Amino acid sequence: MLNNMKSDYISWIVITGLILLLLEVSFFNEGLIFSLLASGAMIYFGRSLMPKKSGKVLFWAGLFFFLSSVFSMMTFRFFLLAVLIYLAYQFAQSKKKPEVITPVLQEPEIETRKEMLIEKPPLFKNRLFGHQETPSHVYEWNDVNIQTGIGDSVIDLSLTVLPKGETVIFIRNVIGTVKVYVPYDLEVTLRHSSVIGSAEVFEHEEGRMLNQSLYVQTPGYDEAEQKVKIFTSMLVGNIEVKRI
Repeated sequence: MLNNMKSDYISWIVITGLILLLLEVSFFNEGLIFSLLASGAMIYFGRSLMPKKSGKVLFWAGLFFFLSSVFSMMTFRFFLLAVLIYLAYQFAQSKKKPEVITPVLQEPEIETRKEMLIEKPPLFKNRLFGHQETPSHVYEWNDVNIQTGIGDSVIDLSLTVLPKGETVIFIRNVIGTVKVYVPYDLEVTLRHSSVIGSAEVFEHEEGRMLNQSLYVQTPGYDEAEQKVKIFTSMLVGNIEVKRI
């Protein structure tokens, strides 16, 4: 029952927050979307100009304005208040009804065979800031599924042996560039979406994307034994897929 109450509380918080965000953007703070997009553009272009002094100034100014816009939002304050109320409620419940642990004695069971699992280290990790790329030498491939904040991701598929079938690359990014280098004999499909950015996939170019999605595929993808499926989504940034 407590789990259901927690789930209902979170659901109501999310629904109320979305309604407040819609009201705030529509009636109380009509320039919010513009300020967020403008500060995001400042961060993106400032980062592209680094390490020049002008790039650093533009980057940090954009980050400051972005955080200022978020912290000044009525919706952000609502979520912060909801979290504090939830934590206070949980603390009061723990004091009111302390958890009692009762030992349970069980007869020893016949040992059953446990299924062994192999844990493999990921190629990339979730990072709020920073640049990531595959090794510059031959490496073992593992499918990529990450979400990052501000930074670039570079994947070179020419230095690894891909398994038969479909290889998956899934990257969600706030601000940055995703580059994927693909061997000439490998078929590719790409699903990409961004608010502000550009896309370059082999000979296909989208110089400016504004809240758009892109879906392209090489002709022999469906029949290929080895192929790679790329999913990328970002707020501000570029996607580049090139043959190597």
